[in-house]
This record gives sequence, structure tokens and C-alpha cells, in this order.
Amino acid sequence: MIPRTDPALARGMTTRRDALRLFGAAAAVLAAGACSIPGQGGRGKITQAQIDAFWKGKAGKGSINWANWPGYMQDDRQTIKEFTRDTGVQVTYKEVIQEASDWFGKVQAPLAAGQSIGFDLMVVTNGIQTTKMIELGYLAPLDHGRLKNFQKWAGPKFRSPAYDPGNAFTIPYVSGATGIAYNTKYVKEEITSIAQLFDPKYKGKVGMMSDSQELGNFGMFAVGADPEKSTPKDWENAARKLREQRDRGIVRKYYDQGYIDAVAKGDTWLTMAWSGDVYSLANDDVKFVVPREGGSLWTDLMMIPKTAANPVDALTLMDWLYDPRHNATLTEFINYITPVPATRQYVTADAQKASGDDKADLERLAVSPLVYPSDADMARLRTYRVLSQAEETQYQKIFTPIVQGS
Repeated sequence: MIPRTDPALARGMTTRRDALRLFGAAAAVLAAGACSIPGQGGRGKITQAQIDAFWKGKAGKGSINWANWPGYMQDDRQTIKEFTRDTGVQVTYKEVIQEASDWFGKVQAPLAAGQSIGFDLMVVTNGIQTTKMIELGYLAPLDHGRLKNFQKWAGPKFRSPAYDPGNAFTIPYVSGATGIAYNTKYVKEEITSIAQLFDPKYKGKVGMMSDSQELGNFGMFAVGADPEKSTPKDWENAARKLREQRDRGIVRKYYDQGYIDAVAKGDTWLTMAWSGDVYSLANDDVKFVVPREGGSLWTDLMMIPKTAANPVDALTLMDWLYDPRHNATLTEFINYITPVPATRQYVTADAQKASGDDKADLERLAVSPLVYPSDADMARLRTYRVLSQAEETQYQKIFTPIVQGS
């Protein structure tokens, strides 16, 4: 495997939290999302006729400009080189996305004016910025007739999400889960439940995330509510539970970042955590679990600006990345949850051919539930409540004061 900087560190924990903090801009049509025809969801705002009209007469031009976050491509651009070798399409790849809201601020004016942003493909986290771009008509509707690999190989959890029913405008690039990490040197029982984060016997040894969306989700899991379908009453019940946890001194700290070091050192014994951080820690004492009540799933999404000069080539790349052999190479570098579960067989095959540290790394990757969650774990993962602007304000008023001590 190629030595690399962990994407979580390259991107910075606070940028990931900023991306997660501001979710939604419209109510989710969950039932519609569950039965949407691929490419025709879009909260009812896109029709097959509109999709056909956008793609009519468009052809590949042999080049792509791609905007992504740092740490999401090999330093030697191996995946891009293989794509160019297979298709002849040249890729200009730039790590220019550092924070979702900043990126939206840069592209909003030209997109609103129908002007090019200089990129044909971009990767943005599911959240308020993605929702705004969908709602404002800034994204190209995807032609799923040209996404055969996505249709064949995408895992069930990555199809027709609440924030983009039918994958009308986006398909996943990579994902991560929020669950519980615990240090077995100090915790002598198996951690299986969110309720254990509220157990007084761990007073002063529990880490919680300060991000209101993450914290709120775990509060809702604790009171038996599904965050995706939650109501203001659920938010109030969850906040009450979280305040009780805080006021009883169970929480050592609400973390923006640094929680993984704290649990590794024993400052905290169990903590809310991201799967990718625990995998990168590579500490046998620290375990990660998706609690039985549920965990959170975030996803970085590939999307095409409506003003892209080379949308056909971008769509070709998106589909190429869903070939399991191609995606396996990328997964071996990123080490986060892949939306293509069938990559595991290729990672295993690569491990058999490797030697030394590379072999050990690939063998660990191929069997890791942090990269290949079990069906049971995936079934327990939930995304975040898609909120209207008014709901977003109400949600923040309920959960933000918990971290602030009020």
C-alpha cells in the first residue's frame, strides 16, 4: 500500500464537523425515496423528459476537471492513471474543497448565473450545501442509463437516500460511520448499546461529540427515536436525556477533535467516534461498534455541476469508479466505507499477492468491519434528519446549549 496521510487528518476534523452540522433545507420525502425510479427522484423536481433534454446531443470530449477534498486520491494518482489508460479521458485533479460551506460560497454565484465553475465533477458531503444545490437547480440530473456499474454494484444502503431520492443528482464517493469506540484496557464489558454512554459507572470517562447533529442523533437513539423520521418532540426528549448525562458528570468532554487520542490514552474510556479514525488508529486495545440502537452514516457525494463543460466524461468516470476492481484500488488507499461492497474480493486477492507490511495492511483491510460493515451494522446506520430552514433553527436551539452547559 502507498504511504499516505489519513484523509480524516488531511481534511481536518473540524471541516468534517462543519459539514455535518448544517443539514437539510427541505423536508425529506422518505417514502418517495424508497420507491423512486433511479435518476427520477429529486423530490419530484426532475422528470425523465428533463433528464433526456439535458443529455441530448452531449458527447464525451476526452477531458475532466475534478474538484475533491485532500486525502481522497493516491499521491501518485494511480486510480486516475488507470481511468485514463482505460478510457483515454484526461483528468485534471485538484484538492480544492476544504470545507463544504466555503466551497458552496465560491461556486454559488457562477452557478446561479449559469456560468462555469471550472470543474466538471465535484465531491460534496450530504448536507445543507448539497441540498441547496439540488433545490436551486445547480446540478446536472444523472442519466442512470449510463451508470450501469452503479446499478449493478452499489450497496443497498447507498441507493436512493433521503437527501437525494433515486440518486437523481448524486452518487456516493466514500462514507463513514459514527458509533462508539472504547478502550478494552479500562472497559471490561462488551460495549453494545448507546445506553452504556449514559451509565454512571463511567462517570467522567465518556466522550461525546460537540457537533449538534451528531450529538442529537445519539440522543435520539438513546430515547428510541429514528433520527431520519424524528419530530421536535423527539428532539426535546433526546435533549433531556443528554442534559441528564451531562449534569450527572458522566461526560468528560464534548469533542470537536482529539477524542481518538483521548480514548487511546485512557483519558476517556468510551466515546462517540468515527469509524475511519478508529481504523487509522490501528490500536488493538480500541474497539469500534455500531450500537444496537443505531449509528450515523455520512457520505461524500459525486455530482456534476449543471454548467460542466464535460458532463459525459464526468459521468463516465463516476460509473468507472463503481467497477469493483477499480474501486478496490481506491479503497485500499482511503480506508473508509466503500459504496461498492464487492471490492472486498479484490482487496483479498491483492493481499494474497502482496508481501511484508503491504500484505498485512491489505489483509487487515479486507476483514475490517470498519471498511466493510456487516449487513446488521449497515441496517442500524441512519443518515441525518433533513431539515427545513425553520426546523434547522429549532433543532440548533434545542441541542447547542447542551454543549455550552446551559
